[in-house]
This record gives sequence, C-alpha cells and structure tokens, in this order.
Amino acid sequence: MTGIALSAAATPRARGPRRARSALPWLLPPLVVLLGFFCYPLALVVRQSFVSDDGVPGFSVWGQVLSSPEFLDAAWRTVAIALGATAGCVLLGTFLALVIAFVPFPGARALSRLVDTVLAFPSFLIALAFTFLYGSAGLVGGGFLYSHWGVLLAEITFYTPFVMRPVLAAFGQVPADQLDVAASLGARPWRVLRQVVFPEALPSLASGACLTMLLAMNEFGIVLFIGAKDVITLPMLVYTKGIVTFDYPDACVIAVVNVLLSLALYGAYRWAVAKAVKGGGRAAVDAA
Repeated sequence: MTGIALSAAATPRARGPRRARSALPWLLPPLVVLLGFFCYPLALVVRQSFVSDDGVPGFSVWGQVLSSPEFLDAAWRTVAIALGATAGCVLLGTFLALVIAFVPFPGARALSRLVDTVLAFPSFLIALAFTFLYGSAGLVGGGFLYSHWGVLLAEITFYTPFVMRPVLAAFGQVPADQLDVAASLGARPWRVLRQVVFPEALPSLASGACLTMLLAMNEFGIVLFIGAKDVITLPMLVYTKGIVTFDYPDACVIAVVNVLLSLALYGAYRWAVAKAVKGGGRAAVDAA
C-alpha cells in the first residue's frame, strides 16, 4: 500500500515537466510578440532617458526634468484629474446601474444600451461634441470647458460606462431570494443595498474603478481636442517634448515617470480595494 501511494504521488511530479515542455511551443509566439512589441521599445525609451542631447550618459536629464516646475505641475494635474474622473465615474456609474437594475421603468434596457454605445466612440469624439456644446462658439457657451473642469467632465462622460457595465452585471447576479428575505425581515432599502447588494458588487466596482483610473491617467485625446491651454498633463507633456520641440531625452524621462506613476497608483489602489473587499465580505457574513 505504501508503494502504491508513493507511486501515485510521484506520477503528478513526473507529468509536470512533460506538461511544461509540451506547453513551451505555445508560449513562445506570444512571448516573442511581448518582447518585440512592448519590452524592447520600452527598454529603448528607458535607455534614451539616460542619454543627454550631447550623447553623454548619466542622470543629468532626470535631474533637470524632475526639478522643473513644468513637470511638477503636469504630474500633479495628471493625478488630480485621474482621481477626480475615477470618483465621478464611480458615483455616476453606480447610480445609473442601481436605477437600471432595481427601479422598474419603461426604457431601462434602451438606456443601458445607449450608455454602452459610448464605449464604441473614440475619446476625441466626446471632446469634439463638448466643444460644439460648451465651447466659446457652442450652443451653451461658457469658458469652463477650457479649464480642468471641462476635461474632468468630458472624461467622466466618456469613462462612466467602464464602471457602470461591470457593476450592472454584478447587480444582476444578486439572488432575488436574498433581497426578498431581507425585505421580509423589515430591512429598509438602503440597508439592503449596504449589506446585501454592495458587498456582492464591490469587486466589480473595484475593477471598473481601476480600469477607469488607469485610462484617465494616460488620457491624451480628450485633453488635446478640448484645447485647454492651461491643462498640461504628463501625456500632453510627452507629446509636446517629443513631437513639437523634438526634445527626445526629456520626453523619454516623462514617459518613464508616467508609466511608473500609473503602476504605483494601480498597486496602491488594488491594495486599498483588497482591504475594502475583505471588510465588505466580513460585513456581509455578519449581516447574514
């Protein structure tokens, strides 16, 4: 019996290397594509960021860029707009998902499809529409469009479906029996939402918020087409340095910082969301 048990335990270990070797040919093509089209260009950008215009390698370009007021203002504005757009999309997307999922009214499905159509539009088209509506020669007019508030409003309008869609799908997965039991026990609607519905939808809400934050962090088309001269974000600064003034070392430094900042914000946000999801799960167990 002991020999049989040992042979059975050794069988999966023997199969492991065989499976790895058989899967290696399937992994090579995507690995080559990843290295050739992502890692190699990124490595070139990082390398160029350490070479000055005179061809001298070192950290002089980094020190010059990181200490410039132009870069510091762009970094602060990029983070502020990304966080503001994420907060606005979470509030508006959750509200729309709640209305469509739990408030019966004619045209709810049509409203959901209408919001989904925004996903098919390029971001600059939203900025162009806002220019026709709120621009200096638009139907409504007003100068707020050419400030950071106009950029923020355009990004919230464009990215709200990225939050609403996963949250709406999560609301649809909540069992109706749980809602009926909670209502029969005398729980008010807000308590049902807080203790039954929201804990179930929190992971989907977190994923939509993370995606929105990363997209808003690297948004370029909306800022460019709105034409807000005082709103300079990191992607806009990369475009200005690399395309307008042909200052490639500075552009590479800003691009690397933008990537690192996006990864840092993503990691911090995922850590906070994991804590919130764990706390929400304990609250749901206690409520049950």
